[in-house]
Amino acid sequence: MNSETSTTTYFVIYFALVALTLATCGLSFVPHFEWHTSVGLAIASAKVVLIALFFMHLISSTRLTWLALLSGLLWLSILIGLTLADYATRAVLSF
Repeated sequence: MNSETSTTTYFVIYFALVALTLATCGLSFVPHFEWHTSVGLAIASAKVVLIALFFMHLISSTRLTWLALLSGLLWLSILIGLTLADYATRAVLSF
């Protein structure tokens, strides 16, 4: 356990994750609306941030670890962007 983070903080983060998981499950019972996917992705992103910052101790790590995280996110955005560009232009490029 990290000496800078108290046990109370871990319990608060844990219960926040449980609440966000219950929100995800509750969202699955709601009839699909226009922002259904966006709300689900926002909840999932909040859970990822909490896990990365507190349980993976990213909040108290060095700048090199943050650089590794940012480079991974950069490559992920490049790959998703190229995939979406291919998908968007498939109907246009007919041979």
